[in-house]
Amino acid sequence: MGDIKVRGKKEDEDEKAEVEIWNYVFGHVKIAVVKCAIELGIADAIDKHGSPMTLSQLTTTLKCEPPRLYRILRFLVHYQIFKEEPVTQDSIGFALTPLSRRLIRHGERSMAALILLESSPVMLAPWHSLSARVLDSGNSPFETAHGKDVWSYAEENPGHSKLIDEAMACDARVAVRALIEGCPRVFDGIKSLVDVGGGNGTALSMLVKAFPWIHGIDFDLPRVVAVAPKVDGIEYVGGDMFECVPKADAAFFMWVLHDWGDEECIQILKKCREAIPQDKGKVIIVESVLEEDENDKLEFVGLMLDMVMMTHTNKGKERTLKEWTYVLGQAGFTRIDVKPIHAVQSVIEAYI
Repeated sequence: MGDIKVRGKKEDEDEKAEVEIWNYVFGHVKIAVVKCAIELGIADAIDKHGSPMTLSQLTTTLKCEPPRLYRILRFLVHYQIFKEEPVTQDSIGFALTPLSRRLIRHGERSMAALILLESSPVMLAPWHSLSARVLDSGNSPFETAHGKDVWSYAEENPGHSKLIDEAMACDARVAVRALIEGCPRVFDGIKSLVDVGGGNGTALSMLVKAFPWIHGIDFDLPRVVAVAPKVDGIEYVGGDMFECVPKADAAFFMWVLHDWGDEECIQILKKCREAIPQDKGKVIIVESVLEEDENDKLEFVGLMLDMVMMTHTNKGKERTLKEWTYVLGQAGFTRIDVKPIHAVQSVIEAYI
């Protein structure tokens, strides 16, 4: 009987593997079809219509070829990105789901811009060189593919730079909302806040609106802040975070430090330590904290992000709590406090 059980288990595992391997054979298909849906504006059209749309209505609105659009929709319904609902007794319509609502270009919780960035030819090309990166300590796969690092490439390609800013902004709208709702006390007593690497100011504008007593400073490269939408209560400062950070009660980072290696992070954090008050100043970091936690439903996202860092940056990585403690300690911060929020990121408060 024991042999039968073992043999049965092995057969089950083999059968599962036989099915699962096809997810890797065609792993690129799902993101390609979702990108297609965003570019066609399927979710936007249904949202604007206000109710499920038939294939005929969608093809007319989107100016698509009906049989091809149907095949796209059939695929997306299978993965529960859209769903079918009766419109009349004789017709079926396509409706939004919580997942497809995140594909609406200007939706409140839209992730469309981040999907379009990560599925762009520029960001996909480096993945073909990932194995070379593991074998060699030379250039990042991004540099191998494009001849320059991601920052230099963005500076020379305004269209790609805009795509990055839009992608970071869409994630900020989700993560900052989670921060405001989950950890509002993080901002108690802060009268001025510098967002280091603040991009187009989306995160900072949300924080200033939620905590109107805060004077915000959007600090990024001059070319970035020059085109950032101007918001009351925010000062826009161009500069280099490796050289100097504007003075404020607290420094704020969101998805910035993971782009850099330990030495660079320590250098940046030392500049922040110089910029904040010695007695009550702090650094607020909103980033992934990798831990072996079976209850963390988003742990896999941190691991995926770590692969993105390896592929798209020279030394960037996602960090464990031990690694965060190391870089902050080396920069002169003696106490840290980590708080989970309802997002991929956690909140790290670091004090001198």
